[in-house]
Amino acid sequence: MFDILAADLAEPQTVALLALHLSGMQDNSPAGAVFALDLDAMRASDLSVWTAWDDGHVVGIGALRAIRPDHGEIKSMRTHPDHLRRGVAAAMLRHILAEARARSMTRLSLETGSGPAFDPALTLYRRHGFIEGPAFGDYEKSAFNQFLHLSL
Repeated sequence: MFDILAADLAEPQTVALLALHLSGMQDNSPAGAVFALDLDAMRASDLSVWTAWDDGHVVGIGALRAIRPDHGEIKSMRTHPDHLRRGVAAAMLRHILAEARARSMTRLSLETGSGPAFDPALTLYRRHGFIEGPAFGDYEKSAFNQFLHLSL
């Protein structure tokens, strides 16, 4: 249904969606609790970034960070607001899960926030088997953030 391709981080639609994502995280998170990556950070060597395309338009983005060879982190999942509830996020998540398995990862984790702005993402992740668990990597638990994990 969607073409999911390695992201071109210079492509204007991709840049715009990443800016929208970062702005949304800042608008819906307390100061000091935004861990979304800016455009420069998305270029890190331990990060793979994909865009979902439909009819010439970027409709979603997602990334996979390698924490260790067997442990990955989902980063920067976002559906373009004009394409919500069309299955974009589910398609991107399935792509990331398949890529993690292809890389022989045995665990995926993610950090996200709390509140109504984060409820759709939490529902998606839980539907795909993610469960709540402890902080990981350099994250610290707060009253706002939460951590989800999936054994692959």
